[in-house]
Amino acid sequence: MGKVYEKTRDLADFLKQHRKLFPEIVRVVKEGGSICWQVGNHVDENEVAPLDYYVFRIAQEHPELKLRNRIVWTFGHGLHCRQRFSGRHETILWFTKGDKYHFDLDPVRVKQKYPGKLGYKGKNKGKPTSNPLGKNPSDVWDIPNVKGQHPEKTKHPCQFPIALAQRLVLALTNKNSVVLDPFVGSGSAGIAALVEGRKFVGAELKQSYHKLASKRLLDALNGSIRFRSHNRPIHVPGPNEKVAQDPFVIPFPNGQEKAS
Repeated sequence: MGKVYEKTRDLADFLKQHRKLFPEIVRVVKEGGSICWQVGNHVDENEVAPLDYYVFRIAQEHPELKLRNRIVWTFGHGLHCRQRFSGRHETILWFTKGDKYHFDLDPVRVKQKYPGKLGYKGKNKGKPTSNPLGKNPSDVWDIPNVKGQHPEKTKHPCQFPIALAQRLVLALTNKNSVVLDPFVGSGSAGIAALVEGRKFVGAELKQSYHKLASKRLLDALNGSIRFRSHNRPIHVPGPNEKVAQDPFVIPFPNGQEKAS
């Protein structure tokens, strides 16, 4: 909410839409299936309303839904605020329908911080203590948002990265499972599903977005889609890269620096 294409929407509209939609989502999701709901904040006259709070309250109206994680998606770029801290995260609420559900950690493990760490006592003394496949990615995901020169950039004004859905698809579904997105938009969730060998069903009201997503989904099917995978590390500029050099600091030959 608060994007260019939805200026007329307010919190009441959001709640009305979700109360109407959620029963249908719950109805079509099979027992043991997952529902992942990604939302940000609604900002009105500099006052912030966290939308995941409202989604959670609506989900509580369906006792078969169990909240498994509140995932924080953090990203490094966005609009800068002058009267509050700049927003650099959104959230994903992961619900399951019932208590028997699929969760596979191995496909989404990330690199260990200390992969060479050894046990210091007991039967594992001197042996590696980390999982060779990597560690749990936790519930805070640092995935770049789609801005500027991002390989996935389209004309859609509120496009989320394929990697965000890709990690969820890999961990929460099996091969050939059906992934549903009731708000297709640019097609990111569908692309993630197809790339990872799942089936996809989606809905989109706006014709221009439908056309955009259809092309991208076809590209995913034929293997020509460009995207940034969920396991690609975040680039940190080296000290010699121009973008990392402070233009307000004057370097001296002895290695010291002085502010201009």
